[in-house]
Amino acid sequence: MPTHLQRPKVQECLDRGSPYWFFRYREDRQLPDGGVKATRKRHILAPSRGRYALSRRQAETARDRFLAGLQPSPILPAAPTAGASPSPALASDLSFGQLAAVWRSDFVEGQASGRPLVSASTRAKYIRHLENHILPRWRDTLVHEFRAKPVLDWLQQVGQSWYMMADLRNLMSGIFTKAQEWELLPDSFANPFHRVRLPRKWEVRQKRILSPEQTMRVLARLRDPVLLISQTCLETGARISEVTGLRVQHVDLQLGCVRIEQRHWRGDIDEPKTARSRRTLALGTLRERYRRWIGGLEDGSGEGWVFPQQQDGTRPMWDSGVRKALKLAAKEEGCDFAGLGLHTLRRANITWRQEVGGSSIEASQIAGHANSKMTGEYTVVQLRRQEELTQRLQEKLAQASKRRVKTAEIARR
Repeated sequence: MPTHLQRPKVQECLDRGSPYWFFRYREDRQLPDGGVKATRKRHILAPSRGRYALSRRQAETARDRFLAGLQPSPILPAAPTAGASPSPALASDLSFGQLAAVWRSDFVEGQASGRPLVSASTRAKYIRHLENHILPRWRDTLVHEFRAKPVLDWLQQVGQSWYMMADLRNLMSGIFTKAQEWELLPDSFANPFHRVRLPRKWEVRQKRILSPEQTMRVLARLRDPVLLISQTCLETGARISEVTGLRVQHVDLQLGCVRIEQRHWRGDIDEPKTARSRRTLALGTLRERYRRWIGGLEDGSGEGWVFPQQQDGTRPMWDSGVRKALKLAAKEEGCDFAGLGLHTLRRANITWRQEVGGSSIEASQIAGHANSKMTGEYTVVQLRRQEELTQRLQEKLAQASKRRVKTAEIARR
């Protein structure tokens, strides 16, 4: 087979989620009749922005290393290894398992670039869904055999909640989308999951928060650092992953705020969840709490963790211990419920911030939500708040009625 001397330009993709470096290269494939077919392929290198980004020069070095090891390959076998790139000419013969193997290798785990393109928590969820639900059912299904009705029936059978159904559908749809982006499937291929319409959204658990009185009773049973972490989630609206990911340099005691610049999930340090998650949050009365807490740390340098592990101060605390302590305190106070956790405190912050006069836009920006619609999903209108608003409305109507009666009496005179 002929080979080609090629050094394609490294380009930056900015319109598909997180920016990344990629290049297109030419590959020859041996055809069954002995001929050679030249194809153009797309190879993703690494993120171009963010914590794990490569510079353009580093991306060019990675490109050269990839091309140096590129060898002419025969036609796609029936069961390719993970990461192998099937030929677009054989798209009708590809199985979903083959597409999923390439997607997991190059996108989820980032084996080609050495850097995953998704966060650790998202990566764990994707792999769990693939191995436990999707591949056992759809591994051997050819891409042209997918139909919306069987897929929807399967989603309703395995989905433990509406959100799980949405996750599974979106994950599988994303595999097809990436396959087209990487030219494993032709642009003319119709993504079958665009026709899969989920039923009306339904909730497994009712969205609940504790009352202010219950919340204070639960917090009274906690001790630092669990207490300070819980209060930070409750009073600033920060995510638990953002609080455990704080370094001392992220806390500005002079201005009384914390800067959310990274997050921590089970030992993995990554950039914030979304672009709007990178924000500054006011501490209010928590400023003095943080001053005393940081003053008592063994490593009070800028690189030190605000909430280090007790056994190893060079590593940040995990959220599991905090969740367990909060759950136990709520149980002791008789106000525990299914789903209660640190996310409940964040939901309470978003709800109460609007009750005390904040607008939904302010609550959305402080929470770091991608849009105000998500803020609406977090807001809980409690019965006490409804009673307060209803009474205000009734007082307004009563005053209007009194004015009407008074005006009528004056007119009769």
